[in-house]
Amino acid sequence: MKFRDRSILVTGASRGIGAAIAQAFAAEGGLVIINYRENEQAASAVAAACRELGGEALTVAADVTSPEAVAAMAERIGQEIGRLDIVINNALAPYRFDPDRRARFWETPWEAYEQQFDGAVKAAYTVTRAMLPLLQRRSQASIVNIASDLATRPSIPYHDYTTAKAALIGFSRNLAAELGPLGIRVNCVAPGLVYPTEASAATKEEVREMLIAQTPLRRIASPEDVAGPVLFLASDWSGFVTGQTLHVDGGLVMT
Repeated sequence: MKFRDRSILVTGASRGIGAAIAQAFAAEGGLVIINYRENEQAASAVAAACRELGGEALTVAADVTSPEAVAAMAERIGQEIGRLDIVINNALAPYRFDPDRRARFWETPWEAYEQQFDGAVKAAYTVTRAMLPLLQRRSQASIVNIASDLATRPSIPYHDYTTAKAALIGFSRNLAAELGPLGIRVNCVAPGLVYPTEASAATKEEVREMLIAQTPLRRIASPEDVAGPVLFLASDWSGFVTGQTLHVDGGLVMT
């Protein structure tokens, strides 16, 4: 199995895309560290599913925007597992993809940008910095950050969210350049609208149909559609790939 003897931290893994990613790694034999902020019951259910799929699982509660909480998580991983091969920065600040009720630019306060920057960039910064000593123990390590195709094609202008994800892509490229000599690869996966998730629950059917009509593969992504590309970028199959952003949106964005 591809990820046997590998340990993988997935942030925001108690639901949605994060849960699908965690289970995909488990199905390939990985030891998955399921990070969550509050919902212990949901995280435990994901851990149980991971074990049923043949992997190992550990749940760890931590607010990934808190340096203290993330440092405690890193210490626990070091003590209980002793290694870390892969980090998936998936957690995000709460958001609702609702075109009818979205704030236009002139209605969007700077505090909304700050919240999204904290959820995207600060979280990835805080987790990566805390986990770097563990990642450096491994001969080859990988970081995958979950961005958004909206950073390339803002089909619906979600100003605060999209700006933060664009910054995350820039952050990831700088990390890739700096960490490459240390044997650590850094890439992004940029999904389009993923349904169903908590964030896309407010996206009306007519909006989804509009996006489907514009998408060459003629459907919306599921959480499982995102998991496969994440595993590819985390695996040895992409061992000479770093600093890249892989769009996972059925061809809506072509670069």
